[in-house]
Amino acid sequence: MTEPMTPFVRPDVRFFLDNLSSLGMPALSTVPLELLRAQSGSLTQFDIPAGPMAVKRDFAIPGPTGAIRARHYDKREGRSGAGLVLVYYHGGGFVVGDIASHDSFVADIAQTLDIPVVSVEYRLAPEHPWPAAPDDAEAAARWVAAHMNCTGLVIAGDSAGGNLAVVTTMALRNMAAARPVVAQWAIYPVVAARADAFASGREFAEGYFLSTDDMIFFEKSYAADPASWRYAPLGHDMTGMPPALVSTASLDPLCDQGRAYVKALEQAGVLVMHREAKGNIHGYATFRKAIPSSIQDVTGDLVALKSLLDTLK
Repeated sequence: MTEPMTPFVRPDVRFFLDNLSSLGMPALSTVPLELLRAQSGSLTQFDIPAGPMAVKRDFAIPGPTGAIRARHYDKREGRSGAGLVLVYYHGGGFVVGDIASHDSFVADIAQTLDIPVVSVEYRLAPEHPWPAAPDDAEAAARWVAAHMNCTGLVIAGDSAGGNLAVVTTMALRNMAAARPVVAQWAIYPVVAARADAFASGREFAEGYFLSTDDMIFFEKSYAADPASWRYAPLGHDMTGMPPALVSTASLDPLCDQGRAYVKALEQAGVLVMHREAKGNIHGYATFRKAIPSSIQDVTGDLVALKSLLDTLK
């Protein structure tokens, strides 16, 4: 009988995972929501500090049921002329996370790409179950397209935010906004229901930071319709989607979902670039201090996205 292959794990990733394991953290479903969100906020210690930014301004976007909190980043004060604007949706399983949790990463996006970025703080489950998050995400993107000085949008997000990036891109493909979506960046995205239906969801079910049990908890909290493209876009029509960068991590239970999304885009004739962080885990984009090799992954992702955007000029 053939022994299963041991997956490659980077030394700094192994060190990080061993430290997490020694803490004996309880299952997410057993932690009170308020404490869970506080603990999630403390994960910012795992990322490098945000660099200087000429513009970092919190503001409100009109939403379906009230104001949507957002943060505007720009490396240039008083930028002249219209150009691309990137709209970003944070990760956190639709239950935790906010614009503060991704502040450093989003600031680096604005710095490296040299375009304005708007980070969106959508409503969270379980208080606001699906489709509150995609409603807010779409409303924010449409507002940016209509009210900011831009020629087009780049829609991006990680994990749950990666899901919102995909479904918002689909929504704006189906019914155009005031400015077109010219590119999308989905970072280890959720694109299907039932994470354990994929091989990576079973192989990396536990012991690799994000567990399949965690994802089941998030799915139940979010309470989405698994047949809807606004939750599970994989399997729905991808024709006419804009060019994409899809970033995955090889030790992520969501890895096969990202790979499947790449394949679906390719089959629909969409230009797509795929980068996989070999030996790294879900969340690497905001774990650059705890997992130093993640800095190279993020740098490579941003170089790839910049290259993609340059081809569209």
